[in-house]
Amino acid sequence: MEIRHLEYFIEVARHKSFSIAAEVTHTSQPSISKAIKDLEAELGKTLFYRSTKYVKLTDAGELVLDQAQQIVAAFRNINTQLEGLAKLQTGKIHIGLPPITAVTTFSHMLGAFKSEYPKIQIQLFEYGPKKIEASLQDGLLDFGIFTPEDSDLFEWIWFEQDPLSVVMHSTHPLARYDLIDYKDFEGEQLILYNNDYKLHDIIIAGCKNAGITPEIAFETSQRELMTQMVTAKLGVALLPTKICQTLNPLTITYRPFADTNLCLQLALTWKKGRYLPHAAHELLAFLKTNYHLIESY
Repeated sequence: MEIRHLEYFIEVARHKSFSIAAEVTHTSQPSISKAIKDLEAELGKTLFYRSTKYVKLTDAGELVLDQAQQIVAAFRNINTQLEGLAKLQTGKIHIGLPPITAVTTFSHMLGAFKSEYPKIQIQLFEYGPKKIEASLQDGLLDFGIFTPEDSDLFEWIWFEQDPLSVVMHSTHPLARYDLIDYKDFEGEQLILYNNDYKLHDIIIAGCKNAGITPEIAFETSQRELMTQMVTAKLGVALLPTKICQTLNPLTITYRPFADTNLCLQLALTWKKGRYLPHAAHELLAFLKTNYHLIESY
């Protein structure tokens, strides 16, 4: 059974005429007759009473007509949706991003993209970088935001490089410093990224290289919790500078960190060789065109 057979059947039933049905479907009357015969043979039922004067649906034909109309309508709806997808007016993108990282730049980019393509749905999932990387490999996400390293597994577009600053309560002794280094953390309570983040290991290694063993007060993936603990005078933290600029200066102060290589580097990353939906390709094209971002291989 083919969709066009059902379409021919519906037109014959509507016009009660094989010749008119042939005319409106721009086909020949023998083709219409053959399609109806093939349909009747496949269903094992006579669908029309035929005479030299009229064509009328049988009881079986009435039943089939109702179902045929639903099937054809559903098929045409699929075609309509596929046309919308081809024009990149619809679709869905799944993106994983760490809750603690500064995604200010990406948020603006995403907002601009949504303004241009309002019918494309974007689902955001807050995971740690390691889970994002694993989810990309398992095909659960289209994109992930983190610091990729393995060019055999991933492709990416860099969009953020934000140096870390030291965040402390406004009354903290380190607030008197103009620049803070690892050695200044001696005896301080650090509120640190949890071990889902590569920055966790980098900061601890930096402290050890400076000859100190860091005292870790708390590890978390929640930015709000880090700043709340700083406000409560429970320790100092390292946060991307763009985040620091949004904090309340009456209670929290931040100072630049001496290690300028310690920065948050973020890329929009996807699994190499994985199928990406049309909407995801459109996001990539939008970023490259409007923000001149370069794809890494």
